[in-house]
Amino acid sequence: MFNKIANNQDSQSLATRMRQKRLRLFYSLLSRLENEIHILDVGGTENFWQTAQLPDGKDIKITLLNLGKLPTALLNVTSIDGDARDIQFPDSQFDVVFSNSVIEHVGDFRDQEKMAREVRRVGKRHFIQTPNKYFPIEPHFVFPLYQFLPNILQIWLLQNFNLGWMKKTPNRVNASKLIAEIRLLDRSEFKVLFPESNLFEEKFFGLTKSFIAYGGWDLTT
Repeated sequence: MFNKIANNQDSQSLATRMRQKRLRLFYSLLSRLENEIHILDVGGTENFWQTAQLPDGKDIKITLLNLGKLPTALLNVTSIDGDARDIQFPDSQFDVVFSNSVIEHVGDFRDQEKMAREVRRVGKRHFIQTPNKYFPIEPHFVFPLYQFLPNILQIWLLQNFNLGWMKKTPNRVNASKLIAEIRLLDRSEFKVLFPESNLFEEKFFGLTKSFIAYGGWDLTT
């Protein structure tokens, strides 16, 4: 079940197919920009871009921002350490700020507001994705309605089973901490974070699996 839904190394998984569709939308927006394009990827990895098949004919340079600096091998990718809630770059430093399934990990709603403000500040444009809180399969634990279970049951399940991306965590304190580090967003909250952005809803069998906020793009041409 995990491979079919969430394993992005499986070319047939739901996660992979959603990502490919997401990137097609992103690349259609990138096609509107002239060379060279500087992208800040908040919370991203080099492996993501190695498998993303960047569009030909564009000179694209990518800066990865994470809590720790990551090793990189690609000439057009660099990595720095930093905090998504307090990005140490001037206003409009990047042509695009990109982030894939990160904003739900930065803390409570006030922390998420800080990240959203920083994204809009340092980027001339942005493309931010996050899972939908109300999709029936929780995307990190890959368990039906896990996000709505009582906290005591969430902890017990994680203490006793491997759940999706999360390994069994017998220590109660550690299990509770892992659960608390994820705060999924619903549609109305995401719109509050990106009030002037376009909102795209990724669908799976008619249900909204995730949201994408993209803003700053000239969509008139």
